[in-house]
Amino acid sequence: MVRLKGFQKLTSIDDALSIFLGKLKLKRRKPEKKQIDMALGRVTTEDIIADHDLPAFSRSAVDGYAVRAQDTFNASQLNPKALRLIIDERVGKGETMEIWTGNPLPHGAEAVIMLEHTRRKDDGIEVWNPVTPGKNISKKGEDVRKGQIAVKAGTRLKPHHIGLLAALGVTNIEIAREPKVAILSTGDELVDLGHKLKANQVIDTNRLILSGMCHQLGATVVDLGITKDDHSEIDAKIREGIKKADMLITTGGTSVGHHDLISAAIDNLDSPGIVVQGIAMRPAMPTALAIIEGKPIIVLSGNPVAAMIGFEVFARRLILELMGIKREPRPMLRARLTRKVPSVLGRRVFLRVRVSEEDGEFLAKPIRIKGAGILSTMTEANGYVVIPEDREGLDKGESVIVHLFDRIGA
Repeated sequence: MVRLKGFQKLTSIDDALSIFLGKLKLKRRKPEKKQIDMALGRVTTEDIIADHDLPAFSRSAVDGYAVRAQDTFNASQLNPKALRLIIDERVGKGETMEIWTGNPLPHGAEAVIMLEHTRRKDDGIEVWNPVTPGKNISKKGEDVRKGQIAVKAGTRLKPHHIGLLAALGVTNIEIAREPKVAILSTGDELVDLGHKLKANQVIDTNRLILSGMCHQLGATVVDLGITKDDHSEIDAKIREGIKKADMLITTGGTSVGHHDLISAAIDNLDSPGIVVQGIAMRPAMPTALAIIEGKPIIVLSGNPVAAMIGFEVFARRLILELMGIKREPRPMLRARLTRKVPSVLGRRVFLRVRVSEEDGEFLAKPIRIKGAGILSTMTEANGYVVIPEDREGLDKGESVIVHLFDRIGA
């Protein structure tokens, strides 16, 4: 009956993370080599150093004429400067050479005048606008200097990173292996999608949701399926997850009811087992953090929204760290709350909101605080606001920071 009274003590999120990470020594998998055209979205494990300047030579940034800047001084349409057109490799006094975007700057030239600021005349051109030294030129090493870090370790590669590496002639790089995350759902009432529901049965949505969240981060998923509320079955599945993956996420069986067997199964397997259970947060209060054979286990609520918030706070951080990413915060913006929201002292509350833009201002409409099992509160929301433990609520019109997980609506 003691278990039915609920958690006697809740641990703050910050303390929970401190305790958990203090005992956990994450083991990253050895990096792998990939061609850069196959590395989009992956994470670098080493600093990539430029072995030459980029650009490798000074070049024109426009179509036009390479000139000595002083030969164009005081030029105007009323007083054009005449320059002789040459095809030599060196530009001398009073001379110019036709040049196209990306062409190397000829010797003697120190600027490029745009085609539209000139007119061809006989064997030369008339210049209508003056240019200063360096005008319309991409100088050698202007982009990246030899010996400079072009891309830092721990960078998730985006198309522009791939382009920069290609420009430097880099063909292969070392990247973090995708961490393997095992996901297990527990509960007699759960069935897989596609099964005909019987009385008191529900579709296991959590495994689909959490798998999607893992894939979004760049992790691969080991699907452990559904276990019934059975000690031996749960024990076997946890062992399988620990053996096959870098970390394990379970959902369901983390509260204090008679059928909540996950914590007992973990503690029976290995030390330290459960290190924190019961977090001072809403939703996701029943979340537990455990370590088996040096691998992290995140025990999440069976309620879908609580499971998603628990993943956001704890699992997301670990998956990123397994890839070598120290921080990858969600996009954030400041918005004005559209109504007053009550909260609970002593718990960090994750308020789901819908952000829209009206008259040049961002507005955050609260969806709801309660309802950890109501999935539509997440589909209606596009972000969340964190209400600190020392606040009894937020006021209408208050400026808040929104963490976005979807696009902003109109």
